[in-house]
Amino acid sequence: MELSTPLRYAGDPRKAADEAAALESAGLDAIWVAEAYGFDSPTVMGYLAARTERLRIGSAILNVYSRTPALIAQTAAGLDAVTGGRALLGIGASGPQVVEGWHGRRYDKPLGRTRETIGLARRIWRREVIEHHGITDMPLPPDKGGTLGKPLKLLTRPVRDTIPVYVAALGPANVRMTAELADGWLPFLYVPEHAAKVWSGPLAEGTARRDPSLGPLSVVAGGLLAVGDGAEAVRDLMRPTIALYVGGMGAPGRNFYHDLVCQYGYEAEAAAVQEHYLAGRKREAEAAVPAELCELLCLAGPEGYVRDRVEVFREAGVTMLNVTPVGPDPARLVERVRDWL
Repeated sequence: MELSTPLRYAGDPRKAADEAAALESAGLDAIWVAEAYGFDSPTVMGYLAARTERLRIGSAILNVYSRTPALIAQTAAGLDAVTGGRALLGIGASGPQVVEGWHGRRYDKPLGRTRETIGLARRIWRREVIEHHGITDMPLPPDKGGTLGKPLKLLTRPVRDTIPVYVAALGPANVRMTAELADGWLPFLYVPEHAAKVWSGPLAEGTARRDPSLGPLSVVAGGLLAVGDGAEAVRDLMRPTIALYVGGMGAPGRNFYHDLVCQYGYEAEAAAVQEHYLAGRKREAEAAVPAELCELLCLAGPEGYVRDRVEVFREAGVTMLNVTPVGPDPARLVERVRDWL
């Protein structure tokens, strides 16, 4: 099992890059850079490329609405060049809160857009001449305002003719498509004890249609990491994040994270979190998050307990443990976990 961490994207990216370099020396395999409403992730990823030598650098995630498939492919190719072949392309449909609320784009056809982006990006990296008509038309036909110019191919030569594509997916249809097409899967709020109950069917169905040349699907999941006496208190740090996503990332009936927590068996608690959050009662929403869910989403406690949690994630099928070290010496925490893997 490999080891990765999400970059703290809401802070100073230069300071975060210093921390990433230290974690690379401690044995970290990859780092994931989000953007949401913060800095765009490719800019930060390019800076990380200059500050690291071995670490793989992934986007988590580029949504498939605010950039065209061609731009996503160009961006990934450029990142792969400046990293020397260390880029990982994490994409996803995100959700209405980001796509409509922030980017002002209509949230429609999420699976079709994701599928189309994967297919077009791989063709572009192979420097094929691109003519495609679907959700995205390349080139644009006259009836849509285009001139039907000559189809084009990528001008520059990528370092690799394929770049690993990871998809953020939660719903069954999206997970099924991810298992079929992607190199890796980026589930959020992943509880290993409940993963099979929620996703085993879609994963099996998608895998049955998977091209063997892709190899096995990589699964990236984990949580807050703290080891030692009193480390259990770190679990409460998950409350604001869970409350935000379960309560506020989408209206009632359009919140994937709320639906997921309900599938885990916390229907009443999820309803309370959402009711409080949408009413502006954030503290009450955080208090309504069940302690058990916080525990299962973390790797926090005495060493023996955390080592057991690592094995639970491994047995659930996680191939890259994605941890957020909490404590005065994050590099030392990464070194310890690296030794256990």
